[in-house]
Amino acid sequence: MSAATSTSTSTPLVELVGLVKHFATKVAWPRTASPLRRALTRMPAQVRAVDGVSLAIAQGETVGLVGESGCGKSTLGRTVLRLLEPTQGKILYDGKDLTTLPPGELRPYRRHLQMIFQDPYASLNPRMTVGATLSEPLEIHKLAATRAQRDERVAELLGKVGLRPDAARRYPHEFSGGQRQRIGIARALAVRPRFIVADEPISALDVSIQAQIVNLLQDLQKAENLTYLFISHDLKVVQHIADRVAVMYLGKVVELADAPSLYKEPLHPYTKALLSAVPLPDPSKKRPRILLEGDVPSPVRPPSGCPFHPRCPVKDKPRECFDVPPPLRQIRPGRVVACHVAT
Repeated sequence: MSAATSTSTSTPLVELVGLVKHFATKVAWPRTASPLRRALTRMPAQVRAVDGVSLAIAQGETVGLVGESGCGKSTLGRTVLRLLEPTQGKILYDGKDLTTLPPGELRPYRRHLQMIFQDPYASLNPRMTVGATLSEPLEIHKLAATRAQRDERVAELLGKVGLRPDAARRYPHEFSGGQRQRIGIARALAVRPRFIVADEPISALDVSIQAQIVNLLQDLQKAENLTYLFISHDLKVVQHIADRVAVMYLGKVVELADAPSLYKEPLHPYTKALLSAVPLPDPSKKRPRILLEGDVPSPVRPPSGCPFHPRCPVKDKPRECFDVPPPLRQIRPGRVVACHVAT
C-alpha cells in the first residue's frame, strides 16, 4: 500500500493507484524557438493534467481536494468517474478495478458513483422540467417500475434537498442559482449512490447561499451514508466539511493529512503559502503572508525534480529539489508529503 493510501484507517471505498490523465496537444513550442522552426517543425506534446495520483477514500469519509486553478482538481474528479478515460493507473471501487471494464460492464457501477457539477446554470437541461430531469436516471437504471413510483421518488428527492414537490413541474430558469444546485444534488441522489464527486459545488453561488448548500451536503451525508470527494479552491469551506485534505500542485498530490493537522501545521511549502492567504476569524491576529514568485509552470513541460522548486520560498534548497522528483512519503503518523525538505 502506498503512502497516500495508508493514512486511511478503514477499508477504502474508492482507491486511486498511480492515476494519470494526459491530453495530447497539437504543437508545443519552447519560448526560444524561432519563427522558422515553428513553421517547419512539429513538436507533439502532452498536457500532464493528472500525473500519478494515489489516494484512498473510506466509506462515509469526506476528502477535500484543494489547489490553485489549473492544478488538475476537476480533471481528477472527472477521471475518477470515468467521464474522462484515464491514461494509465487504476480506479478501484469496492476493490473492483473500474479502468478494465468496457462500457457495458461499467454501467451498473455508474449508479454508485455520481457527480455534483460546479455550474448549476449549465448542468441542467433547460428544455426538461425538474421532474423529467430527476426521473431520467430512475428510468435508465430501472429503479422505478411505474410512473407513480417515479413521481413518488421525485417528490421524495425534492423534499430531501429542501424544495417543494410542485417544483417538479417547473423548468430550471424559474429557479435561483442555489435552488438549481439543490436540483443538481437531488439528481445525484436519485440513483442512491455511495460515492459523490462534488466539483466546486458552491463556487458559482452567492456567499449567503454557500453555507446552506454545505450544510445540506453534510446532512445528506449522514442521512444517506455518503462518501465525498469535495473539490474546492476555498480552503475555509474545505476545513469545515472535510475529514482529510489532499493538496494538489501541477497534477500531483503534494500533501495529504487529516484536516485539523493540516490547517494547524502545514508541512509542504506550497500548503503553507495557500494557508497564509486564508483570513483568520480574529482580525486582531495576523498570519505572515507567503507570496510565491513567478507563474505556475506549464503542465506541458513541468520542471525537472520537484515541480514546485521554481516557486519554492525555501532558502538553500538541496540539489535533489532540482533533479529528483520527491516521492509522497509518510513523515509522521497520518501525514504524507512530497517534499525533500519537509520534516
